[in-house]
Amino acid sequence: MKNPLHILFTALTAICSLFIGVSAGEADDLLLRGEYLTKIMDCGACHTPRKMGPVGTEPDGSRYYMAGHPQDIQLPPPPALPKGPWKAISAANTAWAGPWGISYSSNLTPDRETGIGTWSEKMFAASIRSGKHAGTGRNLLPPMPKYPELTVEDMKAIYSYLRNRAPVANRVPPPTPPSTE
Repeated sequence: MKNPLHILFTALTAICSLFIGVSAGEADDLLLRGEYLTKIMDCGACHTPRKMGPVGTEPDGSRYYMAGHPQDIQLPPPPALPKGPWKAISAANTAWAGPWGISYSSNLTPDRETGIGTWSEKMFAASIRSGKHAGTGRNLLPPMPKYPELTVEDMKAIYSYLRNRAPVANRVPPPTPPSTE
């Protein structure tokens, strides 16, 4: 009997192939490439909540991979930081405070209400390349980098991989502007 995860992966790659117009084998390769790229770019380090483990922070297994800042973790206003290159990071490693206010890691799952489920590949690529939300909106805030050097193929692989993850309903708060005090 086949492993249920293998059956699920095979079904997902077949669905992926229908949506992006590639064969099932190419879809397998695309999803594996996307998984590889998100791992080496360490996307999960910020978009997956973390907890303290025996040797430092580690992914919080009770939270969902790539679902962004947990909606149930409310933060106080941005702390007053001394002048200089300072920032504060939440214990879950999903929120950062600095001169820009507070930024929260986004939900990168394909949830249509709270994640990137309604984003087209073009919107996703424009956002990652330009540093603008949905490719045309507000600036993405620290620590999110821009990746203008990603190839079209790599962007397609990352997008396909994220779109083929389980959707997670997790409404990440909007950025908090800096304190005016």
